[in-house]
Amino acid sequence: MKRWSLALTIGVIGILLGFAGQASAQGFGVYEQGACTMGRGGAAVASPCADGTAVYFNPAGLSFEKRQIHLGSTLIGPTGDFTNVGTNAVSKLEKEWYPVPNVFFTTPLTSKVAAGIGVFAPYGLTAEWPETAEGRYLGYKSVVQGVYIQPTLAWKASDKLSFGIGLDITYLNVQLRQRVDLSVQPITGTTMTFANLGVKAGTDFADVNLTGHAWHAGAHVGVLYRATDRVSLGARVMLGQKIKVTNGKIETQQIATPYVLPIALAPTLPAGTPIDLLVKPQFATGGKLSNQNATAEIPMPLQAAAGLAYQVTPKVKLLADYQFVQWSKFATLPINGEFLQKTIIESYKDTHGLRLGTEISLGEKTVARIGLDFHSAAAPEQTVTPNLPEGVRQELALGLGRQLTPHMRLDVGYLYLKQPERAGRSLDGPNNGVYKFGANLLSAALSFAF
Repeated sequence: MKRWSLALTIGVIGILLGFAGQASAQGFGVYEQGACTMGRGGAAVASPCADGTAVYFNPAGLSFEKRQIHLGSTLIGPTGDFTNVGTNAVSKLEKEWYPVPNVFFTTPLTSKVAAGIGVFAPYGLTAEWPETAEGRYLGYKSVVQGVYIQPTLAWKASDKLSFGIGLDITYLNVQLRQRVDLSVQPITGTTMTFANLGVKAGTDFADVNLTGHAWHAGAHVGVLYRATDRVSLGARVMLGQKIKVTNGKIETQQIATPYVLPIALAPTLPAGTPIDLLVKPQFATGGKLSNQNATAEIPMPLQAAAGLAYQVTPKVKLLADYQFVQWSKFATLPINGEFLQKTIIESYKDTHGLRLGTEISLGEKTVARIGLDFHSAAAPEQTVTPNLPEGVRQELALGLGRQLTPHMRLDVGYLYLKQPERAGRSLDGPNNGVYKFGANLLSAALSFAF
């Protein structure tokens, strides 16, 4: 019987692996919201870790037996570069570690009702390049921080079936920094650009910093069915939100250039006039590049996931999750300033992901974890830029959990993100190069049960 059960489980996972080639990435999604779950490759919908992170991974999985507090953080260390296929020039990502903290608390209220609250960031992005990087005109620093505060309730309908619902109170913070190239700017009153006056391509004359934040609300629901002592099934849906930033600010700074007019453009603009004086009115109040208010819209797309957990033996558990993210809602990024308007075409596609994990007990106090997940790209090739150079990805995770005291547990995890080269662009226009991207993620968490 045990052999048949193991063969069935391996068969199910084999079928899921067959779809891995069609699996897709999650744009600027951040799934690593707990060291325990990260060590499993993110598979947790049917069997959330016993640390309170069920608030995110499945609201129906809150504990009905004990209070839990989870304090954790994940460090994300991206690496990558862009190579221009025409010039072979290489721009490299800044080497930084970005923390993503998460806090969860759950408690039983009655034998059938439990409550919890979580503070986590399921959407986030920081892509930072040197100010001299080739793609700086599209963006040299891009920041998206989607922080969710989720009060949650779970109800046990029976010993086998439970439901959960959470209110997502979302805080969005965004920043986009980019340079502006003088050579391609039109000269007022003429049909020329500054390139016609000898200004070299790649001459910075403005630094633009767009910032803004907003609050919004959504919802998160989940269901958990414990079919037997060994098998459980789960599903969750986190509703999408389209967040409009109405308090955005565009701040610009003029950058000095060495150029002067080689010819007279008007009696008041003789040859030898510094070009910086010619463009200075653009930075004055009411100018296209002046400091100004702005609005923008960005989606936190719908997530849906379904999973299976199977306790193969008392010491071995296998998990598999399928995940869908409605990235097609991220079609454009409109930026509407008082004097500067721009619509960035994104054209993202809905995505699918597969997560596989296992837990192996090494004794009464220690658990080892291994996880795999598979992704392809959310963004089509024409929108792969320095702001988010994502592509096909495979991720390998390892984790370890240790019961330090009867009430305190330590979990640690490591995840390696591998991404093959992907065509993309560093300028407006067709693709002109290749992006390389990868990342190392480290996670640790202390959880307390009492």
